[in-house]
Amino acid sequence: MRIGYLECFSGISGDMLLGALVDAGVPLSHLTETASALDVGARLEARKVSRGGIAATKVDVLTSEDPAPGYDHSHDAHTHEYAHEEHAHAAHSESAAHSHAHTHSHSHGDTHEHTHEHSHEHEHTHEHETAQTHEHHRSLSVILGIIRSASLPDQVKQRATRAFQLLGEAEAAIHSIPVEEVHFHEVGAVDTIVDIVCAAAGAAFLGVDRWLASPLNVGSGTVNCAHGTLPVPAPATLALLGDAPVYAAGSPMERVTPTGATILRMLDVQYVPLPAMRIASSGYGAGGRETPGQPNLLRLLVGESEAVTDATEPIAIVETVIDDSTPQLLAYVSELLLAAGAWDVYRVPVQMKKGRTGVQLTVLCRPELVPALRDLIFRETTTIGLHWRLENKSSLQREFVEVQTQWGPVKIKIARWPSGEVANAAPEYEDCRQLAAQHSVPLKQVMQQAARLYADVNANARKEC
Repeated sequence: MRIGYLECFSGISGDMLLGALVDAGVPLSHLTETASALDVGARLEARKVSRGGIAATKVDVLTSEDPAPGYDHSHDAHTHEYAHEEHAHAAHSESAAHSHAHTHSHSHGDTHEHTHEHSHEHEHTHEHETAQTHEHHRSLSVILGIIRSASLPDQVKQRATRAFQLLGEAEAAIHSIPVEEVHFHEVGAVDTIVDIVCAAAGAAFLGVDRWLASPLNVGSGTVNCAHGTLPVPAPATLALLGDAPVYAAGSPMERVTPTGATILRMLDVQYVPLPAMRIASSGYGAGGRETPGQPNLLRLLVGESEAVTDATEPIAIVETVIDDSTPQLLAYVSELLLAAGAWDVYRVPVQMKKGRTGVQLTVLCRPELVPALRDLIFRETTTIGLHWRLENKSSLQREFVEVQTQWGPVKIKIARWPSGEVANAAPEYEDCRQLAAQHSVPLKQVMQQAARLYADVNANARKEC
């Protein structure tokens, strides 16, 4: 099993995760193409920086209004997500990522004064000497529409959609408003959209089967809001983290941002100690600035689980039978279940009592996901009852390699026997589907060429041996 392990000893934000993904081997061009597909007027820039003497990658999401990343500003290059940057007052910290309405003024020592007003995720106004303001907002439905219309793999769009739904629900609960009324400031929303969608694209590129993380250093200190002075983590972050293990260490500042917390939920991260694994790649993503005594970094480890391949692991099976629903509704629910972390979802026709034809919905998942998936089924379908059980699961080791077809790169999923011999190798469907659509060629032709190229590479490797 391919594992992605996030070491959040200094928290997590959207830009830190993008930096870690690039540092661990995700091509910047892949994320740049993802950002471009969203068509929201944003671009990515990456550069090498040092945090606590450790080389790391800093990724910035920039719009036409942003200065260059090297611009010297007390908010460190004026990146949109001000996470991991200490406020001028040691007792307070802020992040433009958090979702509370608050206003404050402060001097930067460079003759300009700023007023930041935040209402919902990234909603903020910068009043410079030129009195420039941003008044455009995007609703949650508009953002979801942007994601749906982007030319991106379905898995990426499903994950990003779920992330914004979670973020919108958290905002709505905090402000006691319907989720339909949640709005995001246009510039801040662009930054958040790109962070979340690019994180989903980078995760898919790595081919990770399961995301894990250390306990989260959420930071400490306070933030001034319209409701008064509130402690870190901000309410939106706290709502999104749920029961994740947290602690505070280092200088007072906000270390886990709402965007970072949203991405953790999107990836369905499980919090465990570092498992036995063979590390294939690693990467460091940098926060906005140096922090004393605590390197402002997120570390990502990617590799294969070292669990014995013939050992079993528990798997939960959730089932219900429905006889009063439509095929469209059941297809929609199946997509939601997969996006929520189910390993697999399938439906089979069954004959029910009184001669009625129904559908048996079966969901395979990790045991800890049963409560969430159970509630989703009750909420989204007409069933009033279901059952679930635990069984054992065995699987072969999996890994990914990439081949270059005439239309573009395709990942090959390889399954191996405990001896190391290849049991199966198959092109990834989403890669082939996207290339077939882009170049108007038959899907089977792309898949056949990818399989042939892998076979040729494998044959040449055997000859060299």
